[in-house]
Amino acid sequence: MFFKDYFQQQLVKKGMEVFGVKNPMAVPRVLKIVLNVGAGEAVVNKGALEKIQEQLSLISGQKPVITKARKSVSAFKIRKGLPIGVKVTLRGKRMYDFLEKLIKIVIPRIRDFRGISSESIDEHGNLNLGFPEQTIFPEIDFDKIDKIRGLEVTIVTNAKVKEKGKKLFELLGIPFKR
Repeated sequence: MFFKDYFQQQLVKKGMEVFGVKNPMAVPRVLKIVLNVGAGEAVVNKGALEKIQEQLSLISGQKPVITKARKSVSAFKIRKGLPIGVKVTLRGKRMYDFLEKLIKIVIPRIRDFRGISSESIDEHGNLNLGFPEQTIFPEIDFDKIDKIRGLEVTIVTNAKVKEKGKKLFELLGIPFKR
């Protein structure tokens, strides 16, 4: 069974009990997942963004876009409009597939993992995770990477408050610190 079907058939029923609602559409849901890699090194290394784009497309299964600097920062030699990052937004089936991979494969592969902090959830019920290296994803071949880079994952929900967001992530199976 696909994770999307599992979510729609079983987690929504559990969610109706947990959140105390009668309408299945009132249960909070995951709207999108955004993967982001910031690459300040792109200022000096022009090929870095292509490498990051290639790795992010392997991880997500979708073509990422290059993001540009919104303002100039002279201390980092960054000018407005300079390409400095790569991001991809997942929705629908790809989002659920990535969420399943994140929960069942990637998070258990983290060394010395003691759970995700509740502070990672913002006041709107969205979860922000930062991974120190991209090699914990099974698609990345360690021999083919040029440099270890960090990766940010933001899971956006329609839960309006932090408590509902945390309950939703616990239903999905994301391990939190006790």
